[in-house]
Amino acid sequence: MTGKDRRFPLSLSSVVDQQKRSSSGSPSVRVATPQTATQNAARSLTGRVTPAIERRMSANPERQQPLVSESVRRAMVARLANQGIKDKLVLGAMEAVQRHLFIEPGLVAQAYVDASIPIGYQQTISQPYIVARMIEVLRNGGVLNRVLEIGTGCGYQAAVLSVVATEVYSIERIRPLHELARTNLRPMRIANVRLQYGDGMLGLAQAAPFDGIILAAAGLNIPQALLDQMSIGGRLVAPVGARHQVLQLVERVSKFDWVHTTLEDCHFVPLQAGTV
Repeated sequence: MTGKDRRFPLSLSSVVDQQKRSSSGSPSVRVATPQTATQNAARSLTGRVTPAIERRMSANPERQQPLVSESVRRAMVARLANQGIKDKLVLGAMEAVQRHLFIEPGLVAQAYVDASIPIGYQQTISQPYIVARMIEVLRNGGVLNRVLEIGTGCGYQAAVLSVVATEVYSIERIRPLHELARTNLRPMRIANVRLQYGDGMLGLAQAAPFDGIILAAAGLNIPQALLDQMSIGGRLVAPVGARHQVLQLVERVSKFDWVHTTLEDCHFVPLQAGTV
């Protein structure tokens, strides 16, 4: 594979084009394999940090401080377990992905507290508990093959998802945040994440169906386009509401039937249409 083929993030068009070439019988470049998630999961459960991330930490001396040590991250994971997160794969992913690498240096001291943190453009990085909770519900102890994330933000949740899913597609409607996520994720060289700039309310029909969809913003209802892009048996987790928001699980049980379950109260930025 050439250096050009290894570039990150992978564009959606390159993936779709490769799928088309593969279906026509022409050779295609394999950009992600089912082993990717397995390897990432194994790494997460051992707590080992990839060399690429270690190099990035060494290149940022101001982030090398006790407040972002591995022991602080492990303490965060222990707190998540005490809050009711039971999925060991999800807990392993939360320990493996270094949240402080996705936060502005001036806010690094808050990286592992259980709170949302501003990332600019009136958006936030979700609190660790809600990230773990939503992914645990999405996974439901099973295998996640193809996941769609609506609202990439700074890229943190996409990185966590990459540990527990084979393929992750993530859409961001705010171009500077899309670029920020690319910048944050590029040094980590996560091969199974594909970032897309666009309107998340439309989903990604060209990459559907998805067995998991997760929304990082709250709408008054869940867009039908996203429901239509779920696979039969797939799960969608999203905050719903205006002033009072609740976390909702949607399961697709047949071509024309979805089951909605309300889980708990939550608070997210509003889901909006279009791009900026």
